[in-house]
Amino acid sequence: MTRRVGWGLVGCGDIARRRVAPALRDLENCELVGVSRADAARAEGFAAEFDARRWHADWRDLLIDPEVEAVYVATPIHLHAEQAVAAAEAGKHVLCEKPMALNAAECERMNAAAEHNGVRLGVAYYRRFYPVVARVAEILRSGEIGVAVFAQMNAFERFDPAPDDPRRWLLDKKLSGGGPMFDFGCHRIEVLLNLFGPPIQVRAVTSHLLLKRAVEDSACALFHFESGAQAVLSVTHAAHRPQDTLEIFGTLGSARADVLNEGRLRVTSAEGSRVESHPPHTNYHQPLIDDFARAVVEGRRPRVDGRDGQTVSGILDLIYAVAPPAAGGRSRPTHSDRFRVEREGDSS
Repeated sequence: MTRRVGWGLVGCGDIARRRVAPALRDLENCELVGVSRADAARAEGFAAEFDARRWHADWRDLLIDPEVEAVYVATPIHLHAEQAVAAAEAGKHVLCEKPMALNAAECERMNAAAEHNGVRLGVAYYRRFYPVVARVAEILRSGEIGVAVFAQMNAFERFDPAPDDPRRWLLDKKLSGGGPMFDFGCHRIEVLLNLFGPPIQVRAVTSHLLLKRAVEDSACALFHFESGAQAVLSVTHAAHRPQDTLEIFGTLGSARADVLNEGRLRVTSAEGSRVESHPPHTNYHQPLIDDFARAVVEGRRPRVDGRDGQTVSGILDLIYAVAPPAAGGRSRPTHSDRFRVEREGDSS
């Protein structure tokens, strides 16, 4: 890196405090110029905590700062499209929290704005940078476990916030887009796309098993890939025991991460069974932000760009094609006959 990228942070909530702002502070190729939050007192306090030079109550003021070259959008999902488009039109590069937007149509608006204005657009699917995911991809390419037949991912997190909980907005479909499939299932969809490519068919079931809310508390999606491999993704807010698993079964063996966020991998093949350790960075967001800053300086696409984010959102659109059922435990299936993604000029 020959220079530092000046950043503006739109939104100063939980993810910004725990991950984004520390990464911007710690990376040598980044500088946190300004932050914005509607609560002026909290914006000022956040700026002081992370050594940002300026703070704003209105995020639009951040976009006219000439020292801000890139912005990180860390606001609730329903605001992503408006803020990312405005930032692109102001000539700022944009790294957006996941999911990218409420639907693929909003993602297309964001991508079109970035491409029209010649700026980079990335999405915070930080598991693309997990060493254990890269290692699984390497094992699949090597043929050690044969041809991939079936993959299973479970993401279980008990979440039933009180009415005054600051994260309560995640249960409002107009603000969040959906329940656990939208919130953290999207991360696992990106992992499956990374390992197997776009699916040709998606089927899904959403349901309210326990919790009365406007979004599902549980969901399951089945993916069919061009290779013939299948995958099941199960997510829930209702189960007592947390899960964060990835398991792939091949014709000659298997690979399993009991806790994907920890990076411990058990590989079983004709050579026997072994355990490998490939932990992620202690700040999951830091490699993602580092790559984006380098992409800005080098004039290239970030490793996870807006078209990747749009592909994930297109799959989420399919999963939610039939609205989640009313609370009461009944499930409704959704499916698509075909799912195809074309990216002009992309050979990755």
